[in-house]
Amino acid sequence: MSFDFKKEYKEFYMPKNKPSIVNVPKANYIAVRGKGNPNDEDGEYQKAIVVLYSVAYTLKMSYKTDYRIDGFFDYVVPPLEGFWWQEGVDVIDYSDKATFCWISVIRLPDFITSKDFDWAVETASKKKKTDCSKAEFITIDEGLCVQIMHIGPYDDEPATVEIMNRYIEENGYENDFSDTRIHHEIYLSDARKVEPAKWKTVIRHPIKTK
Repeated sequence: MSFDFKKEYKEFYMPKNKPSIVNVPKANYIAVRGKGNPNDEDGEYQKAIVVLYSVAYTLKMSYKTDYRIDGFFDYVVPPLEGFWWQEGVDVIDYSDKATFCWISVIRLPDFITSKDFDWAVETASKKKKTDCSKAEFITIDEGLCVQIMHIGPYDDEPATVEIMNRYIEENGYENDFSDTRIHHEIYLSDARKVEPAKWKTVIRHPIKTK
């Protein structure tokens, strides 16, 4: 049976719809950075998603090629995730999506090295006929965070974030946003197939004790 991050690490991928505190360990990701409205059909975000999945599935299916990855085992490609912010503001304005800055990521198994990643980028670019050169191999150490399962459209997230803010205030924490600690979302629903009212999104914010 394929290793599934969502099932093996439920505390990070399947929180309840009420806030909880987690200490998120360091992990490696495929990443593509960009700016602009994620809903633009021909925008940077949609192109970034194509690149992410091209590289992710090239790595997953590497065992069917001549390339060998040390320690490889079969796994389910983890869900799409995103780090979001807007320059010069403390609170995200969901009505001004054109000013979004983002880093879209897909988690990598620990056995994937930067050398394996470089092979996948080159291979995906050739086989998929897609320029994957914007993909990066990055390590993120999120540390102490509050998270919650948001159910519904993305534009309804502010109400859920307010629940998170009240929770951390009542429990002796405060938000700890910075250039490296950012609003984080994990997408557990296929927005093309599931109606918006049922979308499941993990929202995660960095925090610190007061």
